[in-house]
Amino acid sequence: MQRYTPLFLIAFVFSLVLLAGNTYLTGYADQTGAKTNKSITVYTTLPVEHVAILAEAYEKSHHVKVNFVPLTKEDLLSRIKTESTVPTGKTDLVLADKETLLQSAATHVFSPYESEQTDIISDKFKDQNGDWVGVWYDPIIFCANKDYLLTLPVIPNTWDALVALPNVRIGITDFFAADASANLLFTLIAEYDENKVFTFLNKLHPKVVQYSKYLSTPVRMAGMGEVDISIAVQSETIRYMNEGFPLTIIYPTDGTAYKLTGVGILKNAPQKAAAEQFMKWLTEDDVQFVLQQNKFFFVPTNQSTVAYKLFNGKNLTLFNNYSDLTLQQKQAVMDRWVKNIRLK
Repeated sequence: MQRYTPLFLIAFVFSLVLLAGNTYLTGYADQTGAKTNKSITVYTTLPVEHVAILAEAYEKSHHVKVNFVPLTKEDLLSRIKTESTVPTGKTDLVLADKETLLQSAATHVFSPYESEQTDIISDKFKDQNGDWVGVWYDPIIFCANKDYLLTLPVIPNTWDALVALPNVRIGITDFFAADASANLLFTLIAEYDENKVFTFLNKLHPKVVQYSKYLSTPVRMAGMGEVDISIAVQSETIRYMNEGFPLTIIYPTDGTAYKLTGVGILKNAPQKAAAEQFMKWLTEDDVQFVLQQNKFFFVPTNQSTVAYKLFNGKNLTLFNNYSDLTLQQKQAVMDRWVKNIRLK
């Protein structure tokens, strides 16, 4: 049985540890009158509201303007492929999900980069040739209503145990609605096989109260007692826990999927030195402080950070296998799920 301790005290302690350094840097910048005199450009698949806070924080602390260009995965891949044909490009880095980074690396557009920070990071979170490195991830967990758990003789801490619960009400985000939810489906298939996964989903379906459109909805429903347990992303669960919702995180002991965010420097980056400094920052504690201040709760890949050391889920088991299904194969899997399970 694994439960997740609420992060009220953890977030508070973490904030205190970093606030002093952050305040000092801000004050020093004000005294010296330093101004932004450099800029870097970053292609990204992350949401605008997410990267906007990163850009603001980095410019404030390092006096380097970060021009984020949000793109779909397809547009990003197309642009970097086109721009790679010129000696000096106009883009410095790519900050994106693992799938986009893998496909980008396959076209040989990255400049390998290694540092003390990236060396600490586990091999499963980075490219073996140093083309890109993961900076944080968001695992799928079981988000349980605390009152419901009190009625159970045993805590369900495996996927089979979850689906075997009698009369349980389950919440989950529709696989079509969010990349993190779709990633769960494809990762399960990579870890096991499609027949086993579809058998599991067929058992799960009658217990699903709602296939939600947003990642936050299953978490809210569990917190409000509208479902008993939700299959959800950890970041949204921690956010609701910090707002006082009666929730507990259960980590599946047999493993779970996760959404990895990583960064790579392009070969023809016009500001390579500045890009390397920004990449370093993304692996450090300061960026986690900024994210948590803005209610983004991800797990850092750098195990030497304070943020990771305060993370209670260090024994979290992550699935090792990665889905290599093509876009057409993924669409076919989704279509079979809709036809054989979702609409039954």
